[in-house]
Amino acid sequence: MMTSRETRQSFLDFFASKGHRIVPSAPVIPHGDPTLLFTNAGMNQFKEVFLGTGTRDYTRAADTQKCIRVSGKHNDLEEVGRDTYHHTFFEMLGNWSFGDYYKKEAIAWAWELLTEVWKLPKERLWATVFQTDNEAFELWKSQTDIAPSHILRFGEKDNFWEMGETGPCGPCSEIHIDLTPNGNSPASIVNAGSPQLIEIWNLVFIQNNRKNDGSLEELPAKHVDTGMGFERVCAVMEAMKNNFQTPPSNYDSDVFTPLIRKISELSGKQYNRSSSENDAAFRVVADHIRALTFAIGDGAIPSNEGRGYVLRRILRRAARFGRNLGLREPFMFHLVQTLVETMGDVFPEIVEHQKHIERVIKGEEEGFNQTLDRGLEIFEDAAKKLNGSKIFPGDVAFKLYDTFGFPLDLTELLCRERNLSVDVKTFNTLMEEQKERSRETAKAAAFTGGEKFIETSSLSATTFLGYDGLEGEAKVLAVEIPYVVLDTTPFYAESGGQVGDTGALAYGNHTFDVLDTQKDGGVFVHRVAGKMHELIGKSVAAKVDKPRRLSIMRNHTATHLLHASLRKVLGTHVHQAGSLVAPNHLRFDFAHFAKVSPEELSEIENIVNEKIKENIQLQHHRNIPFESAQKMGALMFFGDKYGDKVNVVQFGDFSKEFCGGTHVKNSGEIGFFKVTSEASSASGVRRIEAITNDYALEYLKFQNKTYRERIEYAYQIVDEIQSLHKELTAASSGSSALAKEDVLNLDIELRKLEDVPEIPVSINTEELRERFGKEARRFSLLENYILMLAEKKRSFEKELALFKVKSAASNLDEAITHASSVNGFKVVALKVDASDMEALKSLGDSLRSKLGSGVGLLASVIDGKVALVCVVSDDLLKTKKIQAGKIVGAVAKTVGGGGGGKPHLATAGGKDVSKIDEALKQFPEMARRW
Repeated sequence: MMTSRETRQSFLDFFASKGHRIVPSAPVIPHGDPTLLFTNAGMNQFKEVFLGTGTRDYTRAADTQKCIRVSGKHNDLEEVGRDTYHHTFFEMLGNWSFGDYYKKEAIAWAWELLTEVWKLPKERLWATVFQTDNEAFELWKSQTDIAPSHILRFGEKDNFWEMGETGPCGPCSEIHIDLTPNGNSPASIVNAGSPQLIEIWNLVFIQNNRKNDGSLEELPAKHVDTGMGFERVCAVMEAMKNNFQTPPSNYDSDVFTPLIRKISELSGKQYNRSSSENDAAFRVVADHIRALTFAIGDGAIPSNEGRGYVLRRILRRAARFGRNLGLREPFMFHLVQTLVETMGDVFPEIVEHQKHIERVIKGEEEGFNQTLDRGLEIFEDAAKKLNGSKIFPGDVAFKLYDTFGFPLDLTELLCRERNLSVDVKTFNTLMEEQKERSRETAKAAAFTGGEKFIETSSLSATTFLGYDGLEGEAKVLAVEIPYVVLDTTPFYAESGGQVGDTGALAYGNHTFDVLDTQKDGGVFVHRVAGKMHELIGKSVAAKVDKPRRLSIMRNHTATHLLHASLRKVLGTHVHQAGSLVAPNHLRFDFAHFAKVSPEELSEIENIVNEKIKENIQLQHHRNIPFESAQKMGALMFFGDKYGDKVNVVQFGDFSKEFCGGTHVKNSGEIGFFKVTSEASSASGVRRIEAITNDYALEYLKFQNKTYRERIEYAYQIVDEIQSLHKELTAASSGSSALAKEDVLNLDIELRKLEDVPEIPVSINTEELRERFGKEARRFSLLENYILMLAEKKRSFEKELALFKVKSAASNLDEAITHASSVNGFKVVALKVDASDMEALKSLGDSLRSKLGSGVGLLASVIDGKVALVCVVSDDLLKTKKIQAGKIVGAVAKTVGGGGGGKPHLATAGGKDVSKIDEALKQFPEMARRW
């Protein structure tokens, strides 16, 4: 008889022989799918294929998928351990056809594997079909030799599968096996919930689409989606050893027996396959350690919300049952090694992250044990005061949850042991009141990945242009104010921690601001200010906010360098547990069980800055096979969803990451990296926040200042903002949105922060917290306020520069009208107001496009120095061989500088501002000579 390992492998080998691609299991944490806490079925990783929003480069697939089911219709946590077949974690063996084979092959192959390869007794097998699926009914008779009386019809409840209220769906055919000693169960117990005749394989035939009105329509492509519980089939194989004379238990197969032996070794107690509390404890712990190990190995962390809370419940339930076995000290982390030995070859991620998994579990056990005894005292005191009542007070249950970390189901477990029930209504009322108190008062106006903001099911995946450029032409496919979908886009949609791009869409003389970009499957959705519904089918010019995107790219690349540096300094157990890449800062959560010391932080920061200085070139491996990326040694980032083709971002030998985000061309573009904080984010997770480039330099400006000096520095920035506001109001004639902001009250917050004792500048963060209490909080608030002011100042400078360019551009027309003529072509020499060289070059492009046939020179004073741009029209490049680089180099000598560039546009600089007018006056003669 086969072992569990052989059973799993034979399933994969069988379908490989039928032309299926054997694909790796998706993570049990469903990154990229906000509708799921955990991956709960094999089809999850192919969801977008069934929805029509994604594709694969194969049409047949098979795998063993890690799944967790802990609530809802799929499972009841409290049943796990009480019986022998419920689980939190399980493997789902499955095979799929994407528009390839259909019912005939699916049924024939399922029967072949079960009866010819695995040798299950044919007379014990039953098949069910949907009541109107005559095709499947007849195929079972024609393609197999199952007893015709063992083919049964059932209704929608049992034999019709649906992904949701609408969308892909279809009939299913289930295979059941009779586990009774004689194997002669009647048809009446099929689908009756009896443990004596259980389902082992479900074949789903996805052939319909459920419309909003509830009606069904045929799908253009039909799919097959099958799922078989691995643990269940292993229990059946185990039961075959003694000809089904002993009731099968999932815990009797070698999937679980190594864990049970280890628990027995740790506790000194024996497992007897009974329904006793002791034996239930064995099953609970053996099951729960699997869920914890695989979830933590895939990036989850126990916490007080979401999937983290589910994991904490599972761990604390196992710890509580462990006490029934006399295990009062942390013990579960010792079981990880056993799991690694039995499953690490199939799922190597638990081998790679073993130390981290053990640390997280041990830390959680220690934390819970510290409060468990005190919580049990509270429980016992309350139970004694019930005076005959069978209802345990909801307020006490809430106190146990809120103060001692008792999940409600743990309190319910304790109550059941005493024939009590919890006043859940009061508990829920108190819980909701707490949530309301802690709920954020300001909800972000931007849409989130879980919100359905526009119907995209009928739209093709968006082509992303933003790796190679920040502008492009695009056709408007759909508009549902304020959301717009384009066929192609340079706008990056928020994913993998990187925020979505902003910018503008232009049509003729109309411009629409893009406020955010998100993703729905493979479709990019732009949130736009303005009404674009009349532009469906028309082409628009899409332009990303370049300075903002460059800041994001710097921070994203810095995140990769930080990750590599953390692993170098702290150890390879470090892996990402979350991130945020924004234009003004980055946040990186990582698995590590100790505070990062100041010395370690300094070393990490220094390594990142060294790599920045090295100007390491980006190697962007795009759309390569997942397996190839793994062989390269690329690290996976938590929060990303990976398909069969992936992108890898590489900076030399130092950093290789799976990543779909955008990055700088070389590390030197980051400029400078500075950590601003390091703290705990969750149990076993640390968080580093950092800034780069101008933001980092701004931060350094006040780092060596006393508190009073920082206040004065902040007032200085406020004065500069108010001055910029006046200038912008004049330049824009009050039309700029920023010009309408009230900046006169910016110093109100500063006045609130002023009254703080003088704090020594040399004090470190920990000392600050210990010695100055809440003043340390004000210190942090002031730092954040200064950075906010600096960001606002940059926004005003950027907006003012834009209006200056617009104003200068309008002056170009007049300058061209009055241009002198040299050798039959126009010559323009003009002094303009530009904020930086990029703005001056932009004006140069405008001059060149308006000039017709001619040569132009623009001069400006930028940061106290002369900046020059020279342009030459295309016709003069060809007919007269005039080159902008040579001309601007000659002009630059007049102002004490030099320069050069391309024939059509070149730049130069100089030190002598007093010579600008002289240089402009000499330019026509220079143009004539060249």
